[in-house]
Amino acid sequence: MVDGLAARLLTPFSLVTRVMTARRVAKPGFDVGLPVFCAGNASVGGSGKTILARDILARLPGKPFALTRGYGGRLGGPILVDAACHSAAETGDEALLLAATAPTILARDRAAGAKLAREMGATAIVMDDGLQNPRLKKTAAFLVVDGGYGFGNGFLLPAGPLREPVTAAAARCVAAILIGDDIVGAQSLLPETLPVLQAHIIPTCAALLPETRVVAFAGIGRPAKFFESVSQLGTEMATKIAFPDHHVYTSADAVSLLSTARAQQAQLLTTEKDFVKLPAELKAQTLVVGVHLAWDNEAAFEAILRRFTAMSSDI
Repeated sequence: MVDGLAARLLTPFSLVTRVMTARRVAKPGFDVGLPVFCAGNASVGGSGKTILARDILARLPGKPFALTRGYGGRLGGPILVDAACHSAAETGDEALLLAATAPTILARDRAAGAKLAREMGATAIVMDDGLQNPRLKKTAAFLVVDGGYGFGNGFLLPAGPLREPVTAAAARCVAAILIGDDIVGAQSLLPETLPVLQAHIIPTCAALLPETRVVAFAGIGRPAKFFESVSQLGTEMATKIAFPDHHVYTSADAVSLLSTARAQQAQLLTTEKDFVKLPAELKAQTLVVGVHLAWDNEAAFEAILRRFTAMSSDI
């Protein structure tokens, strides 16, 4: 993230981002005739969108489909993701995670992806990201906020991480989902009229024994969030290794990580997103930390899903 003088010098260029995004989101979207929920955010990088999308998919009745653009993959779609056939290099890591929860369509063109989902019997669609993409009309969008990061320095690209002003993104959302404790005051930047629901990430790893020495590694938007989750498991952290977001793991990475684990006499541990991209020799020696959301007010969140599902079916 850009800070200080560099951010101020780049601020004039942020006007381009503001104008272009505002023009883009003002365009009417395709109405697929199904409830469409979107887990989005105002900034680039990880905030918990995929975790929220999977949570929504697990709660919706019928046959909900996930819809993703497949960031980091070479396929453009629209295609149905098959974890048995597709690799992370083809679909990106998030698509494979979503496919483990529900049928998942990968499509750079969200409208085309929604049409394919409808043809395949979808009763609802859950978008992982896409709040700033107008191609598909959304029934209800959620603004996902990482409580440990918030909105960064508050500047728009390229001076900061924001894709658009927070108030503009919030205006198109039915609620903000604050994940983790708000240690940076992110909630104070949200409109007072926007409902805020809080959830916390709960890590799980059944194969990991308490007090095990671990080498934890991750290539996600904020690796520190993963390391915090690992500490909740009661492990002894021997080493923490952070890779860039959406890192593509190589054979050289595998050799380095396996060597580090042997030297530390520790167990390798990583995220679900990273695991699907590991070389086979590294995957065989690595345990995965799964996560789910624990809601402060689960009933309120489910009430929102029911309300907008019903509204869509009445149209």
